[in-house]
Parts: sequence; structure tokens; C-alpha cells
Amino acid sequence: MSSRIITLPNVLTIFRMVLIPIFVSLVFYQRFVWALVVFVTAGVTDGLDGLLARRFDQQSQLGTILDPIADKLMLVTAFIVLTMRSVFHTPLPKHLPVPFWVTAAVISRDVFIIVGAAAINMMTGFRGFRPSFLGKLSTAVQILAIALIMFAASFPAGSGYYLPTIYTSVFTLALLSGIHYVFFVSKLMNEERRQPPPASAQN
Repeated sequence: MSSRIITLPNVLTIFRMVLIPIFVSLVFYQRFVWALVVFVTAGVTDGLDGLLARRFDQQSQLGTILDPIADKLMLVTAFIVLTMRSVFHTPLPKHLPVPFWVTAAVISRDVFIIVGAAAINMMTGFRGFRPSFLGKLSTAVQILAIALIMFAASFPAGSGYYLPTIYTSVFTLALLSGIHYVFFVSKLMNEERRQPPPASAQN
């Protein structure tokens, strides 16, 4: 794992973070089509930075920190903005804005995981945290949900019928993945305890 800062994957990650205020501004001024383009661009750069890091051996310590932060900032910011009634035309499109309980579930899950990981690290020194399958699925569904919500906002005529299902899916997966992560981390910690100590520690 490199300690380099200026790498192409890191530049793409920082670029993705720069896109966040642009996305928010476009949504606020009801330029939903362009906001959707920016969101898709952010998703493409998210895939590219990981691919390039592996392909050209440019994985870095900074990248492992910035990449998930950039993802969560974009998603949480998008849900918060799309919960605001003022960003949509009047009369409001059907099933918009995003219900508050959906955004609350998304934010609460992330806060729960971050605070829990910090507390476990301080008490035990454990650092082997990694996303669970349910966590990855929840994030993927959230990304798809934002794209579909933006599509419904861009083309409101008859396009929002699927949004209640999207909201329910996001809420359910956020809740389940948050609960599951407790057991997942416990499993990781038990696996680490069962590993034999390094040879230098045995001598």
C-alpha cells in the first residue's frame, strides 16, 4: 500500500468530491437532467478509480480513506437535498420529494457504523473493518435509487410509479445492513483473535 498522494485514482476521487456542490446546485435550481448527468459521471469515476488503482498498482493509504468518504458524501448529500420540498416544481411531482424516513434511515445507518467502528477501535485497537455483502448491496441500491429519483424528477409524467418500491427497498436494506454489520464485525474480530501471532512475537 503506497503512501503517495498524487495518483490518478486519488485525483478522480477528489474530482468526485468536487462534483458534489455542482450536483447540489443543479438540483437546487431544478436542472434535474444535468444533475443526473453529474451523478452518473461521479459513478463512472468511482468505478474508474478502483480499476486504475488495481491495474496500475496505484493503491494508496489516502485512497482507501478518501474513496468511501467521497461515496458517502455524495449519497447522503443527494438524499438530503432530494428530501427538500423547495427543490421541486409546484405542484410537486408524484411521490416526490423523498420521504424523510428514507433519508433518516440512510444517514442513521452510516452514523451508526462510523461511531460503532470508532468505539470498537478505541476500546480494542481492532482495525480490520471492511464492508459486508449487505452493506455493498445497500450502497448499490442507494446509488440506483438516486439515479431513478433524478429520472423521475426530470421526466415526471408517469415515471414516478416505481418510487414507493425504491423508497421501501432503500429503507429496508439500510436497516438490515446496519443490524447485520454488528454480527459481521464480531465475526471479523473473532477471526483475528484466532489467527496465530507473528513469528517475531513468538520468539
